[in-house]
Amino acid sequence: MAFDFKKEYREFYMPGNQPGMVKVPPMNYVAVRGRGDPNDEAGEYKQSIGLLYGIAFTIKMSYKWAYKIKGFFEYVVPPLEGFWWQDGGKEGMDYSRKDQMNFISAIRLPDFVTQQDFRWAVCEAAEKKRQDFSKAEFFTCEEGVCVQCMHIGSYDHEPKTVEIMHEYAREKGYEPDFTDTRLHHEIYLSDPRRCSADRLKTVIRHPVREAE
Repeated sequence: MAFDFKKEYREFYMPGNQPGMVKVPPMNYVAVRGRGDPNDEAGEYKQSIGLLYGIAFTIKMSYKWAYKIKGFFEYVVPPLEGFWWQDGGKEGMDYSRKDQMNFISAIRLPDFVTQQDFRWAVCEAAEKKRQDFSKAEFFTCEEGVCVQCMHIGSYDHEPKTVEIMHEYAREKGYEPDFTDTRLHHEIYLSDPRRCSADRLKTVIRHPVREAE
């Protein structure tokens, strides 16, 4: 049976619909950076998704190459993720200014994939698909201590869940800790093309620190 990150690491991918604390270890991703309204069909965000899956599936499906790597295993490509912020401050998202959103769109890579392996995959995908994958990067993120929660519903309604998360964190003695590297983080467990907005499942994760 293929290894499924969502099932094997439920604490990171399948939290409850009530907030909880989690310590997230370093993880490697294929990532694409950009800016703009994520709903713009011709925008950078929509384009980034194609690049991510192009690399992710090149790695997954290249069995002849992959089986030469110590530690390789058959796996399900992890879900799409996104790190988000807006200019002028990283604490929270103003959903009325979607055109000013900055993002790092990402898909987690298995631990056996090295930077050298990643560079091979970029070249392989570019050659096979006749497409420019130069925007894709090998991205390592170490989030550390965070508060997270499963948000069910429209992305536009996330602020209500975020408010509950921050209140929970304060009760536990923590406060938000947004920096240039600790960002608003979302993990998308539902496909909005196949799921109504009120049933979308999204993990929301915010970095925190002990309150002063």
